[in-house]
Amino acid sequence: MNLEEYFQRIGFHGSYDKLDLPTLKLIHKQHIMSIPFENLSVHCGERIVMDLQVVFNKVVRSSRGGWCLENNFLFGWVLREMGYDTTTLSSRVFNSILNDFGPLDSHLINRVIIDGKAYIADVSFGVSSQVREPLELVSGKDQPQAAGVFRLVDRGDMWVLEKTGRKPEVVNPEYAKSNLVNRKETKLIYCFTLEPREAKHFFEVNHTLQTNPTSLFTNKSICSLQTPTGFKALIGWTYSEVTYKPEEGVDVLDMRDITDEEIEQILKDQFNIKLPNKLQVVSNKTFYTL
Repeated sequence: MNLEEYFQRIGFHGSYDKLDLPTLKLIHKQHIMSIPFENLSVHCGERIVMDLQVVFNKVVRSSRGGWCLENNFLFGWVLREMGYDTTTLSSRVFNSILNDFGPLDSHLINRVIIDGKAYIADVSFGVSSQVREPLELVSGKDQPQAAGVFRLVDRGDMWVLEKTGRKPEVVNPEYAKSNLVNRKETKLIYCFTLEPREAKHFFEVNHTLQTNPTSLFTNKSICSLQTPTGFKALIGWTYSEVTYKPEEGVDVLDMRDITDEEIEQILKDQFNIKLPNKLQVVSNKTFYTL
């Protein structure tokens, strides 16, 4: 494992002599533009393990993506190797069916301290809830980014990440009522505390997410990648290209279903992914939106 290979993977060619905010913002953005958020291992006969060397080989050397327990785990290692003051945190993702935060610490994020200020770095949430740059850990401050306006709110016993987005404009009429289309202008994303976590804190949930029949990740095959103008995603058999148009107050969603025969080519052309085994596409009815 070495930083040079990682930097090559994300297309970062700058200097990191200065452990400053602009450098952190740049590598954060390069990561999400280069490395997909995906759970395809679950659906092609692979086991996801929280072993940094395994994650590095998969994400960096095999041109794959991963979910947060891989991507943010790897990103935390990168930041520490560079010399950033970095702490691993756990978070609970908002569940729209429960109308509350889920019970499991299922999402791994990183807190970074620069010049006495704290930031939340998260390179692996995917789709329209993905932050492009780290968020300053200040309560109630509007932090506008490409996907919308993000806010971190201190509720006393926990911090909450929320986002105000734009209205969806669906290009294809047959997808206007699709369950994948997010229609909430403001939504809660996850909550967290500032208690430091070790990798072992996530071992059990890492197993649960890829084996439990009620898990989102066993019920849907997911792959998404941020682009300069929005993001693209393959959720089950539905391929979407989303373009952010803040000047018009809308996100334009171009959605279409693809065939099993097209899957391999779409993954290669749009996400630069070549799987070691055949993907068993899954799209069971469960709540997940772009």
